[in-house]
Amino acid sequence: MMLPKKLSCFLLVCICLFSCIALRAQKKDSINKSLVKDSSKLDFVAKMQAFAKRSSKKSADEFDADKATIAQIKTFDEIQRTMQKAKIYVNGKLDTTDTKNELKKIEEDFAVAGDGIFTDRGSSQTFRNLTATSNILSQLLNKVNARKLKLDTRQQELNNFRYQLDSLLSVPALFKFPADSVTLMKYLQKIKVIAYETSPIDTSLKMASNNIQNLLNQVNMTAFKLESSLEEIESYQKDMAGQTYKREFGNLWKSPGNYRPFEEILYFSKTKGLLTLTFYAGNNTGKLILLVLLIATSFIYLRSLKNIYLENNLLKTDFDGQLVLRYPLLSAMLIIISLFQFFFVSPPFILNVIFWSISCICLSIIFRKYISKYWMRVWLIMVVVFLIAALGNLILQASRIERWGMLITSILGVIVGLITILKGHREELREKWIVWSIAFMALLELISTLANLFGRYNLAKTLFIGGFLNVVIAILFLWTVRLINEGLFLAFNVYSGQDKKLFYLNFERVGKRAPLLFYILLAVGWAILLGRNFPAFDYLLKPFQNFFTQERTLGDYTFSINNLVLFIAIMSIAVIVSKIVSFFASDGHLPDNKENKNERQGIGSWLLLVRISILCIGLFLAVAAAGIPVDRITIVLGALGVGIGFGLQTLVNNLVSGLIIAFEKPVNVGDIVDVDGQGGKMKSIGFRSSVISTWDGADVVMPNGDLLNAHLINWSLGGNRKRISILIGIAYDADLEKCRQLLTEILNNDQRISKNPGPVVQFEQFSNSSIDLRIYFWTKHIGDTSATRSDLIIAIVAAFKANGIAIPFPQQDIHLHHPDQQ
Repeated sequence: MMLPKKLSCFLLVCICLFSCIALRAQKKDSINKSLVKDSSKLDFVAKMQAFAKRSSKKSADEFDADKATIAQIKTFDEIQRTMQKAKIYVNGKLDTTDTKNELKKIEEDFAVAGDGIFTDRGSSQTFRNLTATSNILSQLLNKVNARKLKLDTRQQELNNFRYQLDSLLSVPALFKFPADSVTLMKYLQKIKVIAYETSPIDTSLKMASNNIQNLLNQVNMTAFKLESSLEEIESYQKDMAGQTYKREFGNLWKSPGNYRPFEEILYFSKTKGLLTLTFYAGNNTGKLILLVLLIATSFIYLRSLKNIYLENNLLKTDFDGQLVLRYPLLSAMLIIISLFQFFFVSPPFILNVIFWSISCICLSIIFRKYISKYWMRVWLIMVVVFLIAALGNLILQASRIERWGMLITSILGVIVGLITILKGHREELREKWIVWSIAFMALLELISTLANLFGRYNLAKTLFIGGFLNVVIAILFLWTVRLINEGLFLAFNVYSGQDKKLFYLNFERVGKRAPLLFYILLAVGWAILLGRNFPAFDYLLKPFQNFFTQERTLGDYTFSINNLVLFIAIMSIAVIVSKIVSFFASDGHLPDNKENKNERQGIGSWLLLVRISILCIGLFLAVAAAGIPVDRITIVLGALGVGIGFGLQTLVNNLVSGLIIAFEKPVNVGDIVDVDGQGGKMKSIGFRSSVISTWDGADVVMPNGDLLNAHLINWSLGGNRKRISILIGIAYDADLEKCRQLLTEILNNDQRISKNPGPVVQFEQFSNSSIDLRIYFWTKHIGDTSATRSDLIIAIVAAFKANGIAIPFPQQDIHLHHPDQQ
């Protein structure tokens, strides 16, 4: 597309046409006379018809000229806007320098990553070096592909600008010239200006397009090189996985066949490790932030739980069964890091080392003065040798110094393991499983020693790190399970008003021994973390990954098991979170505490709305994560509508009633209510039904529809007060004013009786055996009603006796009349 040339040609043609018209206008019009002469011979009708045709043609020409003028103005405006947009785009968004710098940095990182594999290979490849290089190259390839996508987009946008300009300059309306010579000259001048303005823009677009294309060629070459390198590394890894017992080097006591300075190996290992960590952290920033937030949330909860135990003098000095509360921050870090590390997909080994090191430090401080000195020493030794092995595993290329270091450390591990197993002290162990882990470590380190001596470097290094890692991970996980167990048990003790089956756990055993499910998950996590160190692990795991990731088709819907599992997992988490909110927010802690007895549970009124919000958010996240099409959801909702119309009216009525209760709040969790003669306290408000704990100890499950339609008496809405009346009969000869004074004094001295409104003493009627009076008073809390009534009766009887006021009982005099006996 040569836009300036087209405009120039177009302008040249227009000038020629205009010149011809001007020359023709200067010639003598010889035809005009003959036409006039011929036309004079026509009759009147023919003249009128000719005039009509000329007028019609003239009107049509003028109309077409006006249309052409409007189209030309519109086209010129559009050309101006397009040129302006193109100029701004070329000047602002074509960061070719940034792309060149990024490609240069990628080449530098590729050179670092290829050390030991493509350059300075040595005599054999190492599994850790291949893994680290593969991770780096994968991240670099992602960067290149992202840059390629941007360049493709910009190339397309540049082509769109050129296409738009070419299309606008080819509009037919531009080739309709004005009949008037003056207007034509102005039009040609405007064409000339447009051609002049378009030329530099067209040149800039061409240059930008060529630059982008050159960068695309470089990016494609870089991507091809990275993909080829990854394929080569994958081939190395596959061969290594199939030749686990292959000898890579000579025996340890023989001289090395190839030598590279150890300092150089350390430098490239450190550079590769930090590069891998930087790339992975940058791609998983959200998960790292979520990890910190979870730690903060767990810390706040554990600290609150500890404060509750401190306030109620429930915290033990030796923290037996309460170790999770000893250092809430350290416990939160240990628990969250141990669990959340599985959410990081294929993390670099250096990130795992950071996680494990933090967990070891936390657990070591928690252990201080809690476990016996013998097992504390064993634990610290295991941590030290593990850190040595972990740092050694960060060395990516084999060296004679490293092999000797591995040999000494593995022999030390065998000795420590055997002494620990044979010496005993097992009765001091709080988790007996640790002994089996130590025995397994001694076995792995023994095999690693032999493999290292006879040149099986990769096997030796895998078993070397695996042996120590197995012990540390096992201890960390066992105590993580124990701390979680204690946390649930301690929370259950202080939040005792909720249902024990809320989490589907047997809380009677929590704190003594964790559920079997926890130990099963522990074993699975231990196997995954240990297996990541073996070359064959990824290939053994690949069939399972394919099973979960393979797309399947059901009708028109395409899905994968992974998406379904993700959907179920997110919904399960949402349900669990909603239940946790219900468990910890809807019930006060330590119900025997007098200060909490009268406390109004403010969050209870919003609890159902919070739970609904959590479940709705979970549903939307699950649908989005699983990639379920919206039209399928519409079909499901339609089916539900049919079901509602036929047989789910009652269920829907209860659900809607639950929403009405949540928004209008006629009753709240913790309120004291009477419903159809059932008096008690609102225990929970659910989606379909609510639970009322009666004064007899039973739980009445009432559908929300019945609760909303019943004559509900809510004592708590009135401030938890209740008016009580007591009827008293006194003798006819009693001093009534003195009775009033005694009763008023008794009522005013009771602190449970409200002074505003104050108590009232009223004389009501003359009964058969007494003068009846009734006392009215308000109790400050409805829970004190029965106790206050009872205490007042005792006080009134004692006061009346002391002052000689009789309380008569009903009696009748029977007179027998005996007639005179005859």
